[in-house]
Amino acid sequence: MPVRYIHVILDNERELLLKAWGSTQAEEGLIRRDLFTEREARTQTEMLYDALSKGVKASVETDLLDPDAECWDDMRAALADVTRERTKRGVSTAEMAAFVLALKYPLFERLRTTVDDSNGKVLIDAVNQFTRLIDSVSLYTTELCISERDKTIRRQQEEMMELASPVVELWDRIVAVPLVGTLDSMRAQEVMENTLSAIVDKKADIVIIDITGVLTVDTQVAQHLIRTAAAVRLMGAEAIISGISPRIAQTMVQLGVDTGEIRTRSSLRMALADAFRQLDTDVISRIAK
Repeated sequence: MPVRYIHVILDNERELLLKAWGSTQAEEGLIRRDLFTEREARTQTEMLYDALSKGVKASVETDLLDPDAECWDDMRAALADVTRERTKRGVSTAEMAAFVLALKYPLFERLRTTVDDSNGKVLIDAVNQFTRLIDSVSLYTTELCISERDKTIRRQQEEMMELASPVVELWDRIVAVPLVGTLDSMRAQEVMENTLSAIVDKKADIVIIDITGVLTVDTQVAQHLIRTAAAVRLMGAEAIISGISPRIAQTMVQLGVDTGEIRTRSSLRMALADAFRQLDTDVISRIAK
């Protein structure tokens, strides 16, 4: 019987409860007019309300609000849609959870004035069941928010990785890989993949790996560079590591790093000049008289 009371209230007093839900959100500072129009916020609220009402109606026969039951699939789908849209626009996880929980109090008030219960048992049961349901929905919303944030972070990391590991075509058959910042294992793998793909796409014979902007060169960074250069050779191209400053050269010697047959140059300019010589290419400077 408690679930029936909840169903009747949700079904018969839809507009009243929607208005009260909106008022509670406003009181708690959850109305984000900077992110949503009033119409968009209303549409999202109605979507969740109707999905909730549908789940409660399907639970009347068992008189049990079980959030894991199949009848709540529409509610979970609606939550996923609303959470995805709100998270994308900048709504925080805490705000999303509070947005869902804000429906509790208007419904509790309607239950208190509607349920005809002499000893209060039915009212208490109804409040407890709805509390567990909304708390479960709020927890699910939090999980969805975290999942969406994680997806956003991963996408941004991938985009930053691409920006941090560009391959630039300097000349016909010559490409450069300018590295800036730190070079960890993940980024080194990205650099290698991008470089090898560029050799095929641009038909490159010379790859200049410029480390002028690399903050520090330790054993791990040096090994990453050597492996990348070795992979370049396996692709039939030649690798030149440029940007070897006196400090970096001294560090590599102290670390016992052996570059083997890999050519190194102190600057990108010198590496490019070396690449031109290897390709038997002359660059003529024409100065207007």
